[in-house]
Amino acid sequence: MSTSFDLIVIGSGPGGYVAAIRASQLGMKVAIVERDKLGGICLNWGCIPTKALLRSAEVYRNFQHAKDFGLSAEGVSFNSAAAVDRSRKVAGRLSTGVGFLMKKHKIMVIEGEARLEKGSVAPRVIVKGKDAKDTSYEAKHVMLATGARAREIPNAGLKGDGKRIWTYREAMTPPEWPESLLVFGSGAIGIEFASFYAAFGVKVTVVELLDRVLPVEDEEISAFAKKRFEKEGMKIMTSTEAKALKATANGVEAQVVAGGKSETLTASHAIVAVGIVGNTENLGLEALGVKTERGHIVIDGYGRTNVPGLYAIGDVTGAPWLAHKASHEGIICVEAIAGQKPHPMIKERIPGCTYSHPQVASVGLTEAKAKASGREVRVGRFPFVGNGKAIALGEDQGLVKVVFDAKTGELLGAHMIGVEVTELIQGYAIAMQAEVTEHELMETVFPHPTLSETMHEAVLDAYGRVLHV
Repeated sequence: MSTSFDLIVIGSGPGGYVAAIRASQLGMKVAIVERDKLGGICLNWGCIPTKALLRSAEVYRNFQHAKDFGLSAEGVSFNSAAAVDRSRKVAGRLSTGVGFLMKKHKIMVIEGEARLEKGSVAPRVIVKGKDAKDTSYEAKHVMLATGARAREIPNAGLKGDGKRIWTYREAMTPPEWPESLLVFGSGAIGIEFASFYAAFGVKVTVVELLDRVLPVEDEEISAFAKKRFEKEGMKIMTSTEAKALKATANGVEAQVVAGGKSETLTASHAIVAVGIVGNTENLGLEALGVKTERGHIVIDGYGRTNVPGLYAIGDVTGAPWLAHKASHEGIICVEAIAGQKPHPMIKERIPGCTYSHPQVASVGLTEAKAKASGREVRVGRFPFVGNGKAIALGEDQGLVKVVFDAKTGELLGAHMIGVEVTELIQGYAIAMQAEVTEHELMETVFPHPTLSETMHEAVLDAYGRVLHV
């Protein structure tokens, strides 16, 4: 077995395995180290299985409105165990697929827990295998793609216990079905689980410390989302601080403070979704002198750390904590190692998606941030209620908002809420990457009838040319 490589990647999530594949394509001898399952958290416990669960919720929700489409679906019920089983099978299928890709690209997979020690060219990688024995590996370059885990706040009781108080893992494979649910945190993870359980009739209360749900989104989108979530049956509590959360004999109990007033909330279960923290422990980073900030590894635009030969990508390097950001960072990093000249990561051009009901998606600056940067802006909006395809789908509640630089016509940001906006947002992402102006967007022919016409109309609205409102 070889112990010397051009590149060793630690972590096989969507950042790590994609980086390994790209390195192999560029002629490097590559190994990847994984302590659990190929595909990492995203594929096994995050992005993919949650979307499978949300698809079950979407189908079930549609059944509830069958009569609106001239259909009959009486006595429709759900089997939570079967829905969870389906999501696990989806994750398993894709993990197997990553294994196939590793073999196809002749990437050596090393199973075990990795740590770093000082080496000659790059840090030496020591892997403790399942037999508890250490094996030493050398590489010209070492990449950390170790991901992140759920953030916990033990002092407030915001820590999973695996039974009544859940992190994303238990929420994805619930040990028992909840009657009522407290969700702490209204970012993408919290809102997606809230949306999933609410669809099946669980009484859901979302507790958010900041003044609005989905706080990274544009304020108008957040306000729209709050109204839609409440219509879905959720109770939304913003500007509310969790002081204490504990399991009781029959459920959970939380002490929260809002507007200076304390309140006790009870439910059968709780989900803690108050952020994530990078997996930097037990890697030997301190001994190597690797620079970190707030639990994340500091890198430049090409994934380089302050230690020669050591690189880092993905969630372990900080926000935005997105799989596609990790993959793209991995490619940029590997191409730079290979002597190519890739563009550095431009985080403002990374789209973000929340797969709730309704879906939320965005890219670029919010209106507030664009104005705060000193720019004069032009803003356009278009509601889904004016779109024929959305009405035909029975999904006419949504909004598209665009923000342009008034002087140059540069698209600064796009923000969307409604059916399938997670698929639509890439159109604006391409426009930003290609530096398309408002004139080119307005002159583009959008097919009819499609949801994408809302994107065209929003641009037209920013320049006083909207047609269908």
